[in-house]
Amino acid sequence: MIEVSVREDGITVSGHAGYAKSGKDIVCSAVTTLVQTFVGSIESLTKDKMECKMSAGMADVRYKNLSEQGKLLVDSFFIGILMIADEFPDYIRVR
Repeated sequence: MIEVSVREDGITVSGHAGYAKSGKDIVCSAVTTLVQTFVGSIESLTKDKMECKMSAGMADVRYKNLSEQGKLLVDSFFIGILMIADEFPDYIRVR
């Protein structure tokens, strides 16, 4: 199961969905795409600073004092994660 934690100072994503074999798991792929798009968007579209550590099955993104654009990107990430969690509730948990 993938666990996602969205906090005021960051986002943590950990685990593997287990929906399908590695390389064919659409739930893991969707979550990974959202995380990478979120990080890339913060870096490209804002001047906000963040720390990001990513490895297989883990992403830890930390930030402080986000701009309004940055907050909007966090909200967009959260909406996307909730949509995936609604579609695949046995494979992703949002806290």
